[in-house]
Amino acid sequence: MDLSPRRLVDAALEAPVLTSFTRIGPAVRSRLEGWTPLDSYDLTGRTVVVTGATSGLGLATATWVARLGATTVLVGRDAGRTEAAAASIADLGDVHTALADLGDLAQVRRLAADLSARFPRIDALVHNAGALTADRRVNADGIEQTVASQVVGPFLLTSLLLPALRAAAPGRVITVSSGGMYAAPLTVEHLQMGDDYRGAEQYARAKRAQVTLNEMWADTVPASDVVFHAMHPGWADTPGVAESLPTFRRIVGPLLRTPDEGADTIVWLIADDGEPAATSGGFWLDRRRRSLHKVPTTRRTDTVARRDELWSWVVGAAGVASS
Repeated sequence: MDLSPRRLVDAALEAPVLTSFTRIGPAVRSRLEGWTPLDSYDLTGRTVVVTGATSGLGLATATWVARLGATTVLVGRDAGRTEAAAASIADLGDVHTALADLGDLAQVRRLAADLSARFPRIDALVHNAGALTADRRVNADGIEQTVASQVVGPFLLTSLLLPALRAAAPGRVITVSSGGMYAAPLTVEHLQMGDDYRGAEQYARAKRAQVTLNEMWADTVPASDVVFHAMHPGWADTPGVAESLPTFRRIVGPLLRTPDEGADTIVWLIADDGEPAATSGGFWLDRRRRSLHKVPTTRRTDTVARRDELWSWVVGAAGVASS
């Protein structure tokens, strides 16, 4: 067990959510652990695809990787917003756009074909698309929209882009999850909520599925080919939070992280050639691996049988061959 002063301070920050998830976390940890500044990395020659890139964490991530020299591909649902986001960072480097709603599986397949044709090698794929919605919606495939856009769609896109990701040897897949998943058990039977729908609960269940699948991808694909990491950005002040959780935003206020602070670990997982390139299957906050569970009730649901059930269900829902 690591009982160094730095680890003990980090553990003290992690225990109360307020200090860990707010901007206090990175402010203390970056100094305590001597983080490598993001602007010291060089991504020249690498191609990075970011979904949900028109605002918030996605745009902050795309801005950083473009600034660091990567060929940067912004994926969004709306053509106007996506082009506007790309134009806002076009002077930083080689910036491209692609369109798809990750909750529409037909669009995901077209997106994968488009990206594969344009970029035979993809060094990093960032799954950031997705939102917390108040009302239950179902997509054309009969899948609840939150699950479609944050679980099934990203799984399908990853599956279809594996050849391009393997060409980077290793490619990196980064899934942006949420600390909200800590409150949700792993479930397949009740992954999609019905008449009992509550937006925040549905979001948490999808995020729990995301981090579980991240670990399972790492068990399935050799780390020499592709590494998989999930992370949660803490509580960041983004347009999505302002729209979906206005009361929360008003209460937490100045303690919310900036989009750049929330995106820091995403960019670090893309750029750093140390632990992020040498390990796979991690769940990260503030550049340190974290447990998937904070309470015994969620840990008890995380069984091998339920994980296998989740993988099988997603493979079927996505319509791909079992990886």
